[in-house]
Amino acid sequence: MTTPDNPKPQLFLLSPNFEDAAYPGQRFFCRHSALVGGVIASFPALEDLLDVRRIGFRRPRAEVVALVGEANQALPVLILPPGETSGQASGEAGRRQFVAGAEPIIAALVERGFIPPPHP
Repeated sequence: MTTPDNPKPQLFLLSPNFEDAAYPGQRFFCRHSALVGGVIASFPALEDLLDVRRIGFRRPRAEVVALVGEANQALPVLILPPGETSGQASGEAGRRQFVAGAEPIIAALVERGFIPPPHP
């Protein structure tokens, strides 16, 4: 159960259908966020185990920066509750480890027992 003393890991994904000023007049989706989003859709119980947030492309990404710093705002990113660890961690900010990238995030979800591993 999630309480203030035991918060959920936070998963930040890019919202689909975004614009990038470097490519005027075009719209995009993030294939890495889409992959993790597909895993979430395949295992609906993850919505209860994670605090899933879909945010815009534009930087700075204030919610992420506030948790793990400006240098670590690439998405997707899974931010663990304070004091929790993962063998998949990409880094740490304060007392919070984070896992960046689709494949490491999926591996971290497997590691935590939230989902089964992908088929080899």
